[in-house]
Amino acid sequence: MAQLETNPFALDPHDELPLGLQLSWRLRALIRTGELRAGERLPSFRRLAEWAGVNVGTVRGVYEGLEEEGLVVSRHGQGTFVAEGVEAAPQLEEIASEALRRAEEEGFQPRDLAIVAIACAGMPEDDSEVLEVRQELRRQIARLEAELASYTAHLAADLPTAPRRAVAHVAGVEELEETRDTLIAQLAAAQRETQQEVRRRAADRGPLGRAMSRWRAKR
Repeated sequence: MAQLETNPFALDPHDELPLGLQLSWRLRALIRTGELRAGERLPSFRRLAEWAGVNVGTVRGVYEGLEEEGLVVSRHGQGTFVAEGVEAAPQLEEIASEALRRAEEEGFQPRDLAIVAIACAGMPEDDSEVLEVRQELRRQIARLEAELASYTAHLAADLPTAPRRAVAHVAGVEELEETRDTLIAQLAAAQRETQQEVRRRAADRGPLGRAMSRWRAKR
């Protein structure tokens, strides 16, 4: 970890993953989280090869792969830059850091978490299972409506979506859609508060953020 914090491009030569793949994933993470910002110039082939401990050909191949994905663009005589259209998602690092923290508390290695996450993401989705989940959600919404009916008086009077209801009943599709719209409105407000909280926490950055801060300070 100390090595990463002083050099965000340092790789592990003893890892089972090829060095080129390690470097590609490292750069993807830095770009996706916004630590390497849209329009920012990436290190030259030779400079990054030195920092990462690989040959120039490996760096060139990694940059070409990232360009094929639309993450970077090369400009003749100028270098390689993060593509302007790449949308940063700083919350990805927070999500990953929290998952790593929980895994560590349970005694698991980061690699175990990564392997299981990739395996789960690659599993095909069972349509019949999705349908069953949706039906169960509808049953849960109907039950919650009955349990929470007495609290509807606390809803805002000018709420433009789902109407107030005080009688327990089984929700139909139209009413579920209204309930969905109400929840969307509430979630939008919650998201605004969350974004403000994320900005407040900007100073408390994850390992990628700390590494890039130290790297930029030494450039």
